[in-house]
Amino acid sequence: MGIYDRDYYRPARPTPVYSSFRPQSVVIALIVVNVAVWLVDGLFFSGTLRNYMAVHVSALDGPRASEDTLRHPWMWWQLLTAGFAHAAEFQHVLFNMLVLFFLGRDVEERYGSKEFLRLYLVMVVFASAVWAAINEISPPSPNDVYSMVGASGAISGIVVLYALNFPRRTLLLFFVIPMPAWVAGALFVLLDMFGAVANQESNVAFSAHLAGAAFAFIYFQRQWSLTRLTEGRFRWLRSPFRRKSRLKVHKPEEEVESDMTKEVDRLLEKISREGEASLTAKERRILETASREYQRRGKGGRR
Repeated sequence: MGIYDRDYYRPARPTPVYSSFRPQSVVIALIVVNVAVWLVDGLFFSGTLRNYMAVHVSALDGPRASEDTLRHPWMWWQLLTAGFAHAAEFQHVLFNMLVLFFLGRDVEERYGSKEFLRLYLVMVVFASAVWAAINEISPPSPNDVYSMVGASGAISGIVVLYALNFPRRTLLLFFVIPMPAWVAGALFVLLDMFGAVANQESNVAFSAHLAGAAFAFIYFQRQWSLTRLTEGRFRWLRSPFRRKSRLKVHKPEEEVESDMTKEVDRLLEKISREGEASLTAKERRILETASREYQRRGKGGRR
């Protein structure tokens, strides 16, 4: 019997709405943060908090050049915070959070909470950086500043990832028109492309939308794992004086088998909790080795 035949390894089932409110849901946490920032800004700061968190582009030699985000590395934190602030109009934050709620839950279930959070934050930063870089090419007049806020770049990426992972599921476009997810995703991207070309004076950051969508597409095609990429990057912080023991202890075969079973159980629980993408290369090799061993026994091996 292989590992994946075990009783407690089952394919993930669609998550019911009520389970999305579990404390570990990254989607719900992101929605709470975005809505809270929008409410606090509107009730107590009258837009100044939003302006502080936004990404800014200004003329190189203008009096407001110090506000430009990209040209001042100490302001690069705005590339992230801009994704958690929204315009004063309620429909801006409402639309983004509705899409995140209805599509983001299944994407989080697919990749695991840790990977989903990393992916969301990277798409926010990437979309903000692309928008700022494009607008640096044609900056505003010396006395003016371009500013951008909103989670739309990351939300566009979520739409694309949903369409790629669940292409045959039915979505209601504008909550009315039913269509396959892949059609809705393609239409979503095409509308942004048309808007970027035809509505250059619009206050919608189409370039940020397209940047988030492009990152999501490449992420899916290349099968990246941001969790594996970042794990182990800080091993240099461990004490250089720590040495591995050279003493080798012989373990009875039954004890070795018990240790392998415990490790397999731990890894399967990790898959159930965080998604298969959370596994490191070493952990994948452990599962593959154990699976071959279980299959060998099932075909007439020992026991």
